[in-house]
Amino acid sequence: MRYVWLDCDPGHDDATAILLAVHCPNVTLLGISTVHGNASAENTNNNAARCLYAFAAQEHIRVCPGARKPLIRVERHDPEIHGIDGLGGVEGLPPATNPAVQARLVGDGMPTRALEGMAKAISATWQNGRGSKVTVVSSGPMTNIALFVSVYPDLLDGIEEFVFMGGGVGMGNRSAAAEFNILCDPEATQIVLDVPVKKIMVPINVTHTAIVTKAVLTQLLAPGSAPISIDQPLPKAASPLRYMLSTLIGFFADSYKSSFGFVDGPPLHDALTIAYVEKPELFTCKRHRVDVELAGTHTAGETVVDVFNYRTVDDSWGRDGKNCLVAEKLDVDGFFELFLDCIARCDKVSPLNHQ
Repeated sequence: MRYVWLDCDPGHDDATAILLAVHCPNVTLLGISTVHGNASAENTNNNAARCLYAFAAQEHIRVCPGARKPLIRVERHDPEIHGIDGLGGVEGLPPATNPAVQARLVGDGMPTRALEGMAKAISATWQNGRGSKVTVVSSGPMTNIALFVSVYPDLLDGIEEFVFMGGGVGMGNRSAAAEFNILCDPEATQIVLDVPVKKIMVPINVTHTAIVTKAVLTQLLAPGSAPISIDQPLPKAASPLRYMLSTLIGFFADSYKSSFGFVDGPPLHDALTIAYVEKPELFTCKRHRVDVELAGTHTAGETVVDVFNYRTVDDSWGRDGKNCLVAEKLDVDGFFELFLDCIARCDKVSPLNHQ
């Protein structure tokens, strides 16, 4: 069993990461913190709560609101991809004003802030070595994670590894050189990369292969359906949950088609973080030194992956070491088998199917 804390900025693909975190059989989700990124911190906070409710997460799991802006840079969002509220175009997901969603935001009182929530969860799980280590997963800008490792260095021994979706090897998606999550707060990412704990980077080189094709979407909507041709209409959704997920993926697909020319479907970037935790054998990885360009006029936010070992490093995971396992390849069919299995598990318990 893997114990996971998820830090995210929902975001359509973050929503799928939450679904997997709740329903992967070998993952125990301890909690969720939210951060600025795909939308404002208020919206990402609300969206995480909406997802926890819709995916029937354990009732004790609350959303812990985190950083509203990067460490030193100007805040940026991505409405072109995710809509103004971060979950544009999604139908059937209750609004943040729904009492059941509100319960995920505040519970019985004031919400627990991100750093406090992470510290409590890791401390209680680790128990100074008597318990289990926690995997910290990031699917958004790494501001909360950087603050946590700076404020609570005594809890680093309780962290198994940091798994993050972000960066690219020789490519970007929100500048010529930089991927969005890293571009939002490059200084925060560098702080985390320098921490002497194992890190796994899932870059866009790999996430761009996890495409929700029409064949995948058909099975999402109606499990067991016969394959359909490109010209045939999609089947009717077998449940309200599946319909909601289809609208989420449909909006994301339209965004990626218009912005990046993806014609076969959208990539599920963030879900791959949880997939790695659940089934690392789905990934081919190689260890490298990774740093972030902080000052380049044209390259700020670029992840500089030292694939040819130019830099002299030691064997540590920290400031002077080969600090990152970088994913290079994904078993795409295996990933979507896991994804559809988690949807099937969720389908049995989602309150969206019992309204």
